[in-house]
Amino acid sequence: MKNIFISSDDIRHDFSIAMSEMYQKEVPLYGDLIDLVTDVNTGVLSKQPEIREQLEHTGEIDRLNLERHGAIRLGTAAELSMMRRLFAVMGMVPVGYYDLAPAGVPVHSTAFRATETQSLHKSPFRVFTSLLRLDLIADKVLKQEAADTLAKRNIFTDNVVSLIERFEEKGGLTADEAERFVKEALETFRWHDKTPVSKELYQKLLAQHGLIADVVGFKGPHINHLTPRTLDIDAVQAGMQAKGIPPKAIIEGPPRRDCPILLRQTSFKALEEAVSFENSAGGYDSGHHTARFGEIEQRGVALTPKGRELYDKLLSQARSQLGVTPNANNASEYYQKLEKSFKAFPDDYQTLHDEGLAYFYYQAVNDAQDASSVSSKSGINELEGNGSNDIISKQAMTHLIEQGAVRLEPIVYEDFLPVSAAGIFQSNLHDDKQSSYEGNSNQQEFEGALGAGVHNELELYQAMQAQSLEACLMALNSHA
Repeated sequence: MKNIFISSDDIRHDFSIAMSEMYQKEVPLYGDLIDLVTDVNTGVLSKQPEIREQLEHTGEIDRLNLERHGAIRLGTAAELSMMRRLFAVMGMVPVGYYDLAPAGVPVHSTAFRATETQSLHKSPFRVFTSLLRLDLIADKVLKQEAADTLAKRNIFTDNVVSLIERFEEKGGLTADEAERFVKEALETFRWHDKTPVSKELYQKLLAQHGLIADVVGFKGPHINHLTPRTLDIDAVQAGMQAKGIPPKAIIEGPPRRDCPILLRQTSFKALEEAVSFENSAGGYDSGHHTARFGEIEQRGVALTPKGRELYDKLLSQARSQLGVTPNANNASEYYQKLEKSFKAFPDDYQTLHDEGLAYFYYQAVNDAQDASSVSSKSGINELEGNGSNDIISKQAMTHLIEQGAVRLEPIVYEDFLPVSAAGIFQSNLHDDKQSSYEGNSNQQEFEGALGAGVHNELELYQAMQAQSLEACLMALNSHA
């Protein structure tokens, strides 16, 4: 009898729920955060029907309350390579390359996520995954101690490795195997309060950088935050303060806008958690560690290369004018400079589309009475399904949109921003001693450790837009 395999989308969905339940037990404040975000989202959807309608059109409405991203930090190339294989079971592939060293965080990273629209709607779970760069540790003796410590640990259970190999050999997992996979994979991300290092070594690592201590000092890459998606991050920020949840001072990313772009992020400050350090007598010394926190994100439209160039320019301009790292003491001044800089970034979807600054879905409006005539007048009733944006002129598409035959909807940004990620990390590690590291990492080195290339996120958005255009024109042609 032929095995019936469970889809990778379903395995990812089940794993993300199990991860959320585990993290809520480990960090009760995370549960409070989920409740707050749910309340804010419910309020936005009831008071702003246009946002509800937009989410319905793009298929995001059903995934909103399920949406999470997590973050982990790995210590070795072998760990990263096996993690890639683990995530592949869940239909998650590495997307994007992020070098955080210039921002003072000694890692380079990628995001594991699904890439197809329907898969993202089923489960938009994503994990920002960083690899520690031991070469950035200046102390050679400490660097070797860290390397030796990492070489001794095994962050994957034997059972999960066996199930990964079975998935690769057979092309899937049965329902029973998938259930066991979720249970075993969860162990990799679990918090352990007993460390494999001495308190002395931990303190040395901490003196180098909080993130180095977080990676090297523990048995595995405990999930250090899970992030729900909100429709109004400013309301959540205010809500955290009202509920006594201490938020970080700065919301990372672009300023508040009518048409959100890319990604805005905030978090509650990292917890101080009791840990036990191994000692030479075979016992443990008590201490504490600060790393795990709660994060919230608001996602906007994905930007084209032209849009990203403008975004980076305006963000850099605001930060340069501030002259120092944004913090609690200059938050108000920073927001003013940020909003002033971003006045140069159009804040309506039509202009973002027309100027080629953002990616959009093209959707045929089924009830448009003049869809057939508009299609004919625009010269697209002889559609060749070649999947290219060249199949219709920009002028013709503009005409279709103006006539109401085609609707524009933003393609949500599924990825991350290196400056924002660094800001979140630094804020929660309480580490502002190092503003940057010399010797930038490189994508080739990271991909060598990964054992595969990373997908270019901009190419994925371009493909999503092109596919929607082709589907839209075919729908219009069917009425022509």
